[in-house]
Amino acid sequence: MARTGRLRAMKIRAAVLEEFGQPLVVQEVDLAEPEAGEVLVRLEACGVCHTDLYTASGADPTGYAPCVLGHEGAGVVEKIGVGVTMVKPGDHVITLFAPECGQCIHCRSSRTNRCIAIREQQGRGYLPDGTARLSRGGEELRHFMGTSTFAEYTVMPEIALAKVSPEAPLDGCAPFACGLSTGIGAALYTAQVERGSTVAVFGCGLVGLGAVIGARLAGAERIIAIDLAENRLKDALHHGATETRVGGPDTVDWLKEQTDGYGIDYTFEATGNVNVMRQAVESAREAWGLATMCGVAGKGELLEVIPRFLITGRRVTGSSFGGVKGRTQVPLLVDHWLNGDIDVEALLSHRITLDEVNHGFELMEQQDGIRSVITFGGS
Repeated sequence: MARTGRLRAMKIRAAVLEEFGQPLVVQEVDLAEPEAGEVLVRLEACGVCHTDLYTASGADPTGYAPCVLGHEGAGVVEKIGVGVTMVKPGDHVITLFAPECGQCIHCRSSRTNRCIAIREQQGRGYLPDGTARLSRGGEELRHFMGTSTFAEYTVMPEIALAKVSPEAPLDGCAPFACGLSTGIGAALYTAQVERGSTVAVFGCGLVGLGAVIGARLAGAERIIAIDLAENRLKDALHHGATETRVGGPDTVDWLKEQTDGYGIDYTFEATGNVNVMRQAVESAREAWGLATMCGVAGKGELLEVIPRFLITGRRVTGSSFGGVKGRTQVPLLVDHWLNGDIDVEALLSHRITLDEVNHGFELMEQQDGIRSVITFGGS
């Protein structure tokens, strides 16, 4: 153990974003022990998510460097700080970039999951007290999304951890920290898909497949999956889509033809492409169709919507982390998996090491598989 500032620190290996547009550098850094209200987690697995690549590329206007990336993590509690009551050493946890304090005005509302308790410091790359637990050579190293899970260990606020069943394999838990919960939650919690309804999902990566799964769990009658890749459309059928369609400029017309000219009850966009977002809006049913945007568009891009589509009853909404309240609802989604309702193993395309994190980005850009997961070994 070394000493950094006023706290003892341990040496860990982590993937650091040194410069935008450059490969991550796996190196040794220092991680200080948890302060009051904080928890030390030993990471067992971490998904390689598009949000990490988005930030590493420099496209994210809120991004900063240097920092330790990663946010789709799962692991075991090793140590707790003073006053921590929500978890204890040995607990299996999923990391939450969207915390749930349970006390703020948003947490007390059933209408949102956008906890505001620690948002300001989290957005700046710090823990709630305005400082970092990560350092390198005595110099501060910022956290990413309050999580920094491209690392062997991380320190996080207890309100940003979801305690899950120890029966759930931790490599399968990792996608619930972001992509899978985002898609499932968008259908179950944001859109609240009704039984017997029609659903169209644009984009069949992890978030889109999650929306397919969520629509199936909600009892939708027709679930139409749309993507450019035939292999992903096959994945969609496996997870509950009733039919598929290769995307193209005629998608909106085709969807209307399938619904007697009215359109789809619930549409979900999971590509981040503003042109596809527009298709999701225009194919939503006249009078009550709801188009839910899950994808992250590029910096400066705008979604153009003809007002007539809204005046005639269509609605457009966004979904952050699927509207999921992390500490209370993520464990319920994991229970769906344990009950056999979700085939998580089919979503885990590649298991890689921390040293292969940049290869994980390459696999994502090549659309090779659904989710690459970094595994750290251990129990």
